[in-house]
Amino acid sequence: MNLFTRGASSRRPAPPTAPQSAADPLSHHSTGLPNPALAALTGDWMIDPAHSRIGFSVRHALVTTVRGAFTEYQSRLYFDGRDPARSRAEIVLSTASVDTGVEQRDAHLTGRDFLDAATYPRMRFTSTAVQLAGPDVYRMTGDLTIKATTRPVALELTYIGHVTDPFGYERAGFDGTTTIDRSEWGLTYNARLAEGGAMVSEKVRLQFDIAAIRTTPAG
Repeated sequence: MNLFTRGASSRRPAPPTAPQSAADPLSHHSTGLPNPALAALTGDWMIDPAHSRIGFSVRHALVTTVRGAFTEYQSRLYFDGRDPARSRAEIVLSTASVDTGVEQRDAHLTGRDFLDAATYPRMRFTSTAVQLAGPDVYRMTGDLTIKATTRPVALELTYIGHVTDPFGYERAGFDGTTTIDRSEWGLTYNARLAEGGAMVSEKVRLQFDIAAIRTTPAG
């Protein structure tokens, strides 16, 4: 299946036949020990793009905030409910799929001044560690690659819950966020305002609103 196709079907797709491996963090108790109830969630998962958002926000002209999202991506998630530190995650995003709601702005973002999607069609996040940060809160560290630069980042992730939907698919939800300095990835383009500030802030907040679907039977 080609997951780099714009838009999501309104029909419920059948879950894919097991992706490889990779991860998704879920809940611990405040004692620092895994929640035994989550052991049943161990297995492979993927992000459901029809019910998820991988987005960003950045201050523009000092007084407004521009928000956008990447609409095309692949994901490999693995959750170990007995030992969440063994969980893993990988997300590969199509840089050309950036959507801020303004066509001209999107064209600028995907051009050479910023993401240069023609030369660098993919962005990638690969987790390297998962740690408990609080009740239902995880710290996932990993490597973020934008253009030709790979640097470490840390995400704060909050486990939302787990359900079986009316179609029989198991779902787990979490929200995550981190803030990066885009200049550290070589995204240095900017224009100066008459008042002396930058047109676009170097600080970019990344946001993950994730609904994950199990792709292998519980085992």
